[in-house]
Amino acid sequence: MTGRIDSRDRRIAVPLSRRHMPADFSISLEKYTARGTPEEARIPRDHGPRQSLRGFEETYRNIIDYIVRITYRIWEDREVEYIRDTYSDTSHVYDDYGLQLGDAKIVADTYHTTGAFSDIELVADEIVWAGDDEVGFHTSHRTIIRGTNDGPSRYGPATGRKVDVLVFANCVALENEIFLEHVLYNNSSLLRQLGFDLQAMAPTLAADPPAGWPRGAAVWADLKNAARPAAPLSVSEPVDGFDVDRFVRSTFDGLWNGRSFDGLATAYESEFAFQGPTDRAFKGARAYREMLESIFTAFPDLEMQVDEVYWMGNETEGYLTAQRWSGEGTHTGAGIFGEPTGREVQVWGITQQQLASGRVVREWMLFNELDLMMQLV
Repeated sequence: MTGRIDSRDRRIAVPLSRRHMPADFSISLEKYTARGTPEEARIPRDHGPRQSLRGFEETYRNIIDYIVRITYRIWEDREVEYIRDTYSDTSHVYDDYGLQLGDAKIVADTYHTTGAFSDIELVADEIVWAGDDEVGFHTSHRTIIRGTNDGPSRYGPATGRKVDVLVFANCVALENEIFLEHVLYNNSSLLRQLGFDLQAMAPTLAADPPAGWPRGAAVWADLKNAARPAAPLSVSEPVDGFDVDRFVRSTFDGLWNGRSFDGLATAYESEFAFQGPTDRAFKGARAYREMLESIFTAFPDLEMQVDEVYWMGNETEGYLTAQRWSGEGTHTGAGIFGEPTGREVQVWGITQQQLASGRVVREWMLFNELDLMMQLV
């Protein structure tokens, strides 16, 4: 099966099957960078094993190599125009605030950001991938943006402050082009690191919003449904034994919709590490439960769904998972987002987990908390 073409001559992301999930870590960021060894390097001399990359530039050896080196080339080698070679001119990019069509907006935003942070680095922290060069490569790229705000940005004049910001970019690529992307920046953390007050910035940004904000109903539906399977793999392709798809979905549903915290004891290691939106970073179930309870208090009717799951690994070595999820709720409770406004909100996010022996040992999660605050203005 190949990427389909619709009447607007753009590819449509095809949902993945179990056969598309890598069964080991032979092609992985850890192997690529030689993480934890004396030979560790962000861009190694040996770009790893050769993988079938039909239609990709010959210089790239596998999908990890492709993602790492195009990111470095665009952002740190400052070949911003190379975006036009690696993003389809009909690409659909669902960013923090809405839908961006084509590559022109990506080019403009990249020039803007490199101008605001002249020493910017985009350090690959993890890449979970699945797929192939027929159905498309799905990649969940966890990145750390580092730099000094030494130029003007959309938030105002240069502050001179250094930032360290988590980003998730979930992409689908075929033939050297990314044609679908869901990308989240930890903007609430960014603004705090730049010295801004989030409560003051939310109404300012809502009054003069970024392109695409607020999302309309059609964009919201497309954002959720892009690459989403008709039925979960745990239903359409059931397996015996431990099933990553079933584990991820049932754990998520139990916590977020069932409001049951039993999963924190059964599905998570006792001292699992968590990093999340704004500046949330902690270990263990108690802090995780407090975070969820604060959200449920503000949005008592919040209802969530998992839109896409893929993974790599096996029971012996463990798994790395990527999950994209979305939900809606009404701000009827007082708490972390102030007094109730009665406003309906949309929230979507990306989570990566490291699993060992059928339990979560580490979790990284982002949703755009600043966008959520803007919706409450």
